[in-house]
Amino acid sequence: MTTAETRYAIDPATSKTLDTQGLRDHFHVGGLFAEGAIKLVYSHYDRLILGSAVPAGKDLTLDHVPETGTATILERREMGILNIGDTGTVYVGGETYEIANGEVLYIGMGAGAITFSGAGRYYILSAPAHRTCPTKLITLAEAKRVELGSIATANERVIIQLLHPDVCESCQLLMGYTQFKEGSVWNTMPAHLHDRRMEAYLYFDMTTDQRVFHFMGQPSETRHIVVANEEAVISPPWSIHSGAGTGSYTFCWAMAGDNVDFTDMDMVAMEDLR
Repeated sequence: MTTAETRYAIDPATSKTLDTQGLRDHFHVGGLFAEGAIKLVYSHYDRLILGSAVPAGKDLTLDHVPETGTATILERREMGILNIGDTGTVYVGGETYEIANGEVLYIGMGAGAITFSGAGRYYILSAPAHRTCPTKLITLAEAKRVELGSIATANERVIIQLLHPDVCESCQLLMGYTQFKEGSVWNTMPAHLHDRRMEAYLYFDMTTDQRVFHFMGQPSETRHIVVANEEAVISPPWSIHSGAGTGSYTFCWAMAGDNVDFTDMDMVAMEDLR
C-alpha cells in the first residue's frame, strides 16, 4: 500500500502566525515507517518527496504516484534511499541491490518502478531531475567522512556524505547523515540559511523517551518543533535548521534546489538569533 500527503509551501510571514499545532501540520512529518506500507509526503518546497518503505516480510513496489503527474515516480525524478534497518534489497532497473544499515542507493531518472524487500527500513527522498545520472549503491567505505565539533560545545560529530559531488553524481539531490558522539547533542549551531535550497531532516537512532528540539524560522523569529524517533522536519529555504536532543542521535539531511554545492550557505551570527 502506498499513501501520499501533500504539504503546501508558506511564506515566513504566515509561519509567524502559526501556533504549535499549525507548525507541526506544515513542517513536522510523523507516522513514518509503518510496517507493510510505503508512506510519502510531497512538499511544494522544491518539490521534494520524503517518505518510507517497510516491507516487513513482503515486497513493496513504488511506481505510480499521482502527485507527480507522471506515469511513474522516476519519469522526471531522481531518488536516494537510506536503509536505517537491517539488511534488505531493492530491485530497480533490472538490478537487485543489497543495502546494509547506513548505506544509500542512488537511483537515476527514468529507472522505472522500485521494489523494496527484506528486513530494511528505507527512508526515501526524491527530487525533480533534468538529466539521468547512473544508479549506484554507496557503501560506508565509499562515503566521505567529515569530523566536526567538540565535547566542550556538546557537538562532537561525524558528517557522513553519500549523495555528494565528491562521492556520487546526482542531478540536484544532496543527502547524508550526521552521527553524534556520546554526550554531544547540538547540530548545526551556529545556524545558517541557504535561500537557494530547501532541506529535510530525519531524526533516528533515538530511544522512545528521547526527543530532539528542532529549531526553525527566520533568525529573528525562531520557533521549535519537538521530534521523536524516526520523525522528520521539512525546512524551508528561508528557515534556519538546528536542533538539540535529550541524548545523542543521528539525523539524515537532504537538500534540493538550485545547486549541489554543499557549502552554499549563509551563516547566521549567534547575536542575530532571537
